[in-house]
Amino acid sequence: MPTYVYEALNSAGKAEKGRIEAGSSDEAISAIRQQGFFPTSVREDSVGGGTGEKTKQDKKAKKEKKKKGMSISFGKVKTKNLCQFTRQLSTLQDAGLPLLRSLQILEQQQKPGKLKSILLEVVEDVESGSSLSDSMSKHPKAFDRLYSKMVAAGEIGGVLDVILQRLANFMEKAERLKARIKGAMIYPICVIVVAVLIVTGIMYFVIPKFEDIFNDFEVELPGLTLWLIETSLWVAGTPKEGEQAIPGFIWIVTSPFLIFFFMKLIRRTGPGRAATDIIRMKVPVIGPLVMKTSVARFTRTLGTLVAAGVPILEAVLITRDTSGNYVYEKALNGVHDSIREGETVADPLREAKVCDSIVVNMIEVGEETGDLDVMLIKIADNYDEEVDVAVTAMLSLLEPALVVVLGGIVGTIVLALFMPLVKMIESVSQD
Repeated sequence: MPTYVYEALNSAGKAEKGRIEAGSSDEAISAIRQQGFFPTSVREDSVGGGTGEKTKQDKKAKKEKKKKGMSISFGKVKTKNLCQFTRQLSTLQDAGLPLLRSLQILEQQQKPGKLKSILLEVVEDVESGSSLSDSMSKHPKAFDRLYSKMVAAGEIGGVLDVILQRLANFMEKAERLKARIKGAMIYPICVIVVAVLIVTGIMYFVIPKFEDIFNDFEVELPGLTLWLIETSLWVAGTPKEGEQAIPGFIWIVTSPFLIFFFMKLIRRTGPGRAATDIIRMKVPVIGPLVMKTSVARFTRTLGTLVAAGVPILEAVLITRDTSGNYVYEKALNGVHDSIREGETVADPLREAKVCDSIVVNMIEVGEETGDLDVMLIKIADNYDEEVDVAVTAMLSLLEPALVVVLGGIVGTIVLALFMPLVKMIESVSQD
């Protein structure tokens, strides 16, 4: 009788490992659950007597198969492709097709790339007796922890097709929210970039010519005009005597990239990430949008995991790790500790003050009625709509603000050039 190696969670949510003898993986899962454990990974132990030669032959065959199907791939798996794969796998499973056959079909129809290479390895692992979730967990860049844990819950509950369908819906809604926010920012970013380029061009090419005219007429320049000329010299990189200056336009072009990489470095450290997340939530207009987006994300993640049958403690930990915001990670840590001690989900969220009272009350009602997953998904849907409204409102404020700022910049340049011209005309008329 084959031996199976398993990883499981006990009633307290702690990880347990062990071995068990069973006729098949289904029998092993049933035996593990009878012991009061929730299995997260069950695979046949490949180490055993009398199977050495067979194992070597299998490994050799797999290696040859992998060489034939290997393709050079770069980058990461696109969310759109992953959603499509998930939905197609759900459809094939719902139609009653064997899992291995479904994976082989989907792997063959993929275009050469990262996802095809990963699916080839997943097919080989499943063919050798590994569970689908265990195979996927080896490729976190494509199948993150949330994905593999939900697949594991679907395998154990025998509802893999339903779980995959929920996963596809979850990823599509999350991607739609991200695309809405990115799309809303394209217009203002384009306007700012074009405006900066035009103003830099004026400073580099136009202002120096006016400076030459003013010098020829020996006009006394007002302070605003002197400041404009100094700025123009800095942009053009015209050094004073004995000095070597770096042109200002180089700083203007490179500063966005320097700021971006600097922020990336800061967010790689724990304190830096905590500080930037807290500051973002305190910024007017931006802060409420960040809060609504974070609430929509963590409620949808937690609701989807609970609905999939993932144990609540494990679901909270996964949600914490995928929340993407330090403030909510800290709040979800409190939720995890509260549940472990037999308390509620709502109380630590109320104490952390990271959600509106309506969110906490809806979660409390969901706990009381036993429909926590339904309530969490409803909260996420409501906040998705609120994010859409908030982005539209932010754009309606941003457009006139950009017009005012650009008008102020152009007006300042015109005024600074016009004032000496008036003096020049007066001096010429007097002569």
